[in-house]
Amino acid sequence: MRIHYQNSKIVIREFLPAELSIFCKLFKDDSVTRYLPFRTPEQYIEAFHDALEDYKKGPFGRWGIFDAVNNDFIGMCLARFFADMPSQVEIGYTLSQAYWGKGIATESSKALVDYCFTNTDTHEVVAVTDLDNIGSQKVLEKAGLRRVDNLKRGDIELAYFMIRRSDL
Repeated sequence: MRIHYQNSKIVIREFLPAELSIFCKLFKDDSVTRYLPFRTPEQYIEAFHDALEDYKKGPFGRWGIFDAVNNDFIGMCLARFFADMPSQVEIGYTLSQAYWGKGIATESSKALVDYCFTNTDTHEVVAVTDLDNIGSQKVLEKAGLRRVDNLKRGDIELAYFMIRRSDL
């Protein structure tokens, strides 16, 4: 198990195969999945197995966010090439509702930005949110990303955020 980030509050690390059940439990809360593209248990399981496979390929993947003190599962985060523009790296996160509003999403997003710029030669890290997901938009701004545009994916319009290596 590889740790990607750790401080006194959180640990961001690779999932272990035995953690499938905690991963799937996160996605059973409708308030958590409201803005996510996958909704069925089969999709959660597939995403988890994809995460385990991605660890072998590196440097990107889906990682667990755990409480540094008691090892409670907080949520997951990810970094991957951005499907809409593969020269960019996309970050994202999903937290259990019990951990909303505690600064963990912001801290995780900052750690992901640092990870992406440290471990790749990308010049731009991006994130997208639904237009009405104001909470996530505030998180991304606190993490140093700036809203640069809206992005259309089929019938859906998303808020598009970016931070450039030159911004640091």
